[in-house]
Amino acid sequence: MPNGQKKEHRVTFPNGQQVTSLGQGTYQMGRRRQEEIKALRRGIDLGLTLIDTAEMYGTEELVGEAVRPCRDRVFIVSKVLPSHASYTGTKRACERSLQRLGTDYIDLYLLHWIGSYPFSETVRALAELQQEGKIRQWGMSNLDVDDMEHILSLPHGKDCAADQVLYNLCDRGIEYDLMSWSKQHTLPLMAYTPLGEGRLRNHPALQEIAHRHDATPTQVMLAWVMRTAGIIAIPKAGCVAHVEENARSLELILTDEDLGEIDKAFPPPTRKIRLAGW
Repeated sequence: MPNGQKKEHRVTFPNGQQVTSLGQGTYQMGRRRQEEIKALRRGIDLGLTLIDTAEMYGTEELVGEAVRPCRDRVFIVSKVLPSHASYTGTKRACERSLQRLGTDYIDLYLLHWIGSYPFSETVRALAELQQEGKIRQWGMSNLDVDDMEHILSLPHGKDCAADQVLYNLCDRGIEYDLMSWSKQHTLPLMAYTPLGEGRLRNHPALQEIAHRHDATPTQVMLAWVMRTAGIIAIPKAGCVAHVEENARSLELILTDEDLGEIDKAFPPPTRKIRLAGW
């Protein structure tokens, strides 16, 4: 098996809960509601049980409807907007998300990105929500190493369970230090926009690798993101066919030759790059 390739596509969170390293994103969903609900349910059946949403996305009600028949099998991730992330605002935002999702708890609740409220206020609220059973775990999104170090230094900060960041072939900045830092702290990373918004599918290098494996460029990109342990890819797929295509990436094992060609076409960072995202 090639260097760096996982034998099993499973990621373990600090509380011991495991999920498949391929989840389902829902950003910009809602235009074809019934088709999207069908797609989410198909993904769950295929083992893609982590579903990512946020109060900003406007998809929490859609996710709630999709998972209602199988809530106990699903790992729901949602997020609080920075503008709501004061101590009381975080608690109120979580209550609203729970109501929209139609559930008693959120599996992982994240601060969506850095805002004006002190991290200490947000973390205190998140810790209390966890103690109350309204969220199972909490984490951050769009935070780089220095800010993550700050989070861990706060009271209850070491309970932080994940960091969700932009990561794809064109946005490899986390590889410089955040990826190794997260591994050192056994903290899963969640990669949003892992397909680069689909703009890379026609790249000749990806098409050639896909051809060798009887796969698609989409599957190559997802397999590449998941090549490192502890990383969860959360692509959006609004129809069953796309969900099924994504799921087949779990069967794709990239060779050292493949990875070398990808690095040549999409070079890894050689210096610190400001974390892209919100």
